[in-house]
Amino acid sequence: MYLCPLCQQPLLLSNKQYQCANRHSFDLARDGYVNLLPVQQKNSKDPGDNKDMMLARRAFLQAGWYAPLAQAVSQTLAAVTPKCVLDLGCGEGYYTTQLKQAVPNATVYGVDISKSAIKFAAKAAGSNISFSVASAYQLPFAADFFDAVVRIYAPSKAEELKRLINTNGHLITVTPGPEHLLQIKQAVYEQVRLHSDSIDSIAGFTHIKRQRLQYNLTFAHPADVLALVQMVPLAWKFSAEQKQQFADSLPVISIDFLLDMYQKAPI
Repeated sequence: MYLCPLCQQPLLLSNKQYQCANRHSFDLARDGYVNLLPVQQKNSKDPGDNKDMMLARRAFLQAGWYAPLAQAVSQTLAAVTPKCVLDLGCGEGYYTTQLKQAVPNATVYGVDISKSAIKFAAKAAGSNISFSVASAYQLPFAADFFDAVVRIYAPSKAEELKRLINTNGHLITVTPGPEHLLQIKQAVYEQVRLHSDSIDSIAGFTHIKRQRLQYNLTFAHPADVLALVQMVPLAWKFSAEQKQQFADSLPVISIDFLLDMYQKAPI
């Protein structure tokens, strides 16, 4: 199921504790997740999105503003009929739960470096999905473990993706398109630099197809605008007063996602 993050030996679960042959042990939390992020892999005391960002994202996503993206990713995943799936950088589990619904017979894992986010995810999903706290650059899974990995905005290493995904398995990525959140950028930058729409080359993988998803968000309540601003890195560019003024203006905000599918090439 999992590998020990300290010695890479298999972890076995017994009495709510994962332990490897070298007696490294990791407790299964009451909420149903396991923390496999040793201190030497942390880049800060509490890595990942802070609690305010996580709660803002949770409120925004649960309100359904990104539902078209969740549906598109779920349909793309279901089309390849995987048996074992990883949601890499799963956050508080909004997409993970919908991926599980799309492939109900598959085993689904969610991993994120934020303990706060994983705690929310595991508590909401129950036992249907296995969640863990871990680094995306040293994932605690055996080689060739997954038929499909979903990566929505998450950082990763090509070497880890190649190691984890089995031959002919699939990688589904979501990245921002050129006009994504354009109006927020215009509010903080004099000159706006658009995201690239070039297709990333990932070593060991062949690009199969791309879907571009564009629509506008029209808001009726400033609180929803505030939640969107708070959950993105651009939030740091606003003062509290500027955030409120921007939210009160109820701007129409453009959404632009690039959904790409790759397949692991045979050796």
